[in-house]
Amino acid sequence: MRIGVHFNYQNFTDWERFEAHRPAPPAVSDSQLYEEELHLGGLVEPLGFDSYWAIDHHFSPYIMTAGAIQQLTYFAGKTSRIDFGTMVIVLPWYDPVVVAEQVCVLDNLLQGRQLTLGLGRGAAKREFDAYRVPMGESRDRFAEALTVLRKALTQEWFSHEGDFYTIPETTIRPRPRNPQALIDRMRVAWTSPETLPITANAGLGMLMTNQKSWEEYREDVRGFNATRAEKGWAPVQPTVVVHVACFDTEAEAWDTIVRHTIEAQDSVQRHYGWKEVERFKHTKGYEQYAKFGELLNTKSIEEVGQYAARPQAWGTPDQVLEKLRHVQRMTSAEEIIVNFRFGGMPAATAERSMRLFASDVLPRVHALEAPLHEDMTGRPVAGAPAGG
Repeated sequence: MRIGVHFNYQNFTDWERFEAHRPAPPAVSDSQLYEEELHLGGLVEPLGFDSYWAIDHHFSPYIMTAGAIQQLTYFAGKTSRIDFGTMVIVLPWYDPVVVAEQVCVLDNLLQGRQLTLGLGRGAAKREFDAYRVPMGESRDRFAEALTVLRKALTQEWFSHEGDFYTIPETTIRPRPRNPQALIDRMRVAWTSPETLPITANAGLGMLMTNQKSWEEYREDVRGFNATRAEKGWAPVQPTVVVHVACFDTEAEAWDTIVRHTIEAQDSVQRHYGWKEVERFKHTKGYEQYAKFGELLNTKSIEEVGQYAARPQAWGTPDQVLEKLRHVQRMTSAEEIIVNFRFGGMPAATAERSMRLFASDVLPRVHALEAPLHEDMTGRPVAGAPAGG
């Protein structure tokens, strides 16, 4: 099984100052956070991991990447072996011609290494507002931008006339090195159930970004591949994100993951405004998020954090290995992307966890098969009752 890594570039301790618009500098500078995360990212290849993934977020301390492609371009020049992926590029925020051009440049810089394009439509009002894009248009903008991106990657000359983008005949240079590979490895992340069949019918793959339970994701894989089977397409396996806390004792691992998952969930709620139920109810394409917000309004942040932390891969190396086996069994993941640092976790703590995982877990994970389990192929399972 393949194991990738991603980092959050998160300045958790700055939320109070940021939200109050206080002019004083952050207690921990963004530059320090970047130095720490770049150091951790620089360990991914020498420690033996298979890939590095970058996130696309803007305008808050939540995740300070300001886009995925620029970060991957930096690490492309710092490495020679590992593959890369985006989790995700939020297509409605950008001109799709610019996205296509950036992707083609990165594809050439990788010189044959694999690039997986994770795509999404976004859900944070602050990001849509700053990009001057109506949030209620996100689903339609995503679909049209995806059409343009596919044209740009597969056709030397292309044009487009749509609801949001009018593009005269043009071309992208450099041409992509591996256009069909880029198309075949497009993945979409989703939370809402309405997005699942749209993604499956579009011939895209699955990127599960750790926003639901493994049981829910298992049902998503089943439904996704059932939709593909109706079209006569082969089933696919997802790429799955997991938070990891790997330490010598179970007690330290649990204390670490629960403390910093509570912080991470606090940061998530601040960035997305999940508790703004009425706003989600009246934003086209996001109505289902209102139920999530209503649920969060009944829980303390400690309850939310503990609930989110428990199914992750934490414990001693043996326990972490078994929990990753469980995630693979539940989701049929072809690759798991692990995150060693979240919330306000010190960089040194994350590095200890990362190094112990690399020495005591990674070789054993690499030795595991990563099968597509029969009950998630979308095909009827032999011996199952009719309709079941």
